[in-house]
Amino acid sequence: MSRTRSICPFCGCGCSFYILTEGDRVIGVEPSAGNPVNKGMLCAKGWNAFDFVNSPDRLVKPLIRKQGTLVETSWDEAITTVATRLSDIGSRSGPRSLGFLSSAKVTNEENYLFMKMARAAFKTNSVDHCARL
Repeated sequence: MSRTRSICPFCGCGCSFYILTEGDRVIGVEPSAGNPVNKGMLCAKGWNAFDFVNSPDRLVKPLIRKQGTLVETSWDEAITTVATRLSDIGSRSGPRSLGFLSSAKVTNEENYLFMKMARAAFKTNSVDHCARL
């Protein structure tokens, strides 16, 4: 079993834990006793921060709706489709017509980049996150 130190993604408190893995499979988390924020404790979200990783329902390939049906596609096509549609909406209805919702199931760095993309590329401040307290 391997232990990799990380920061819990579910809120802005900064609790630290170790992600426990066996091979390439995440099997649990263990709170970091040395972190001054959580002092070896975790909330219910922190304890279950790994459950989604191994879910059989987790999407692992991009999907695009074509003629009413979701079909697998390449990442390039999916990203191009999303960027084109968002740009069209922003051009037609203005940047306040766009909203971006981020996730606690990605890193803080990825959330920061997502916010920067919304503000710089699409000129909107309408960015929210599911882990607000």
